[in-house]
Amino acid sequence: MTMKSVSVLAILSLLALTPPLAIASDPSPLQDFCVGVNTPADGVFVNGKFCKDPKLVTADDFFMSGLQNPRPVANAVGSNVTAVNVNNIPGLNTLGISLVRIDYGVNGQNPPHTHPRATEILYVGVGTLFVGFVTSNGDGNRLFTKTLNEGDVFVFPEGLIHFQANVGKFPAVAFAALSSQNPGVVTIANTLFGSKPLINPNVLERAFQLDPRVIVDLQTKFQPKT
Repeated sequence: MTMKSVSVLAILSLLALTPPLAIASDPSPLQDFCVGVNTPADGVFVNGKFCKDPKLVTADDFFMSGLQNPRPVANAVGSNVTAVNVNNIPGLNTLGISLVRIDYGVNGQNPPHTHPRATEILYVGVGTLFVGFVTSNGDGNRLFTKTLNEGDVFVFPEGLIHFQANVGKFPAVAFAALSSQNPGVVTIANTLFGSKPLINPNVLERAFQLDPRVIVDLQTKFQPKT
């Protein structure tokens, strides 16, 4: 077999292995469960966290209560997101799923954001929401929107900018499942105008085609309150 043939076979082999790696948001579990702990004592390192000794695992490692309770929404955007992920249910580690409760005040919104590691499926429990997502540059940045009522479900594809806004006359509540134990969140406005350190205003001025004074004003508003 020639070197050229070997190279072609090697490339084909790598391509054959690539799709499964690209499709999965989270690593596949290597055992029944891997309850995450923050110390290597009495544990082994698997899939990004140390695993608790299986003999020490209890039902509480897979449990959290209180998600039925309303959350306060007295903030600038009028919403509150309560995450249920690997950080508060250690048993979710390696299982590739998480949950959030979102409370919306009247006129409140969950502002434009992305989840870099997860697809989201949203269920409206109470109220009326206007939701949508924007496709990537290659798809022409198309906007898909829908008004959802109680019992309706909507899906936000992985990594795309999306939002929800309460358009009803009363507070609203939604629950969302995400295809990652730790999906991450990038809130667009906070990230761009509240970064540490601040992005050079000249960069944002060109990106948004705004007066530099407007950029500076936005950066001031999005800096954490001390």
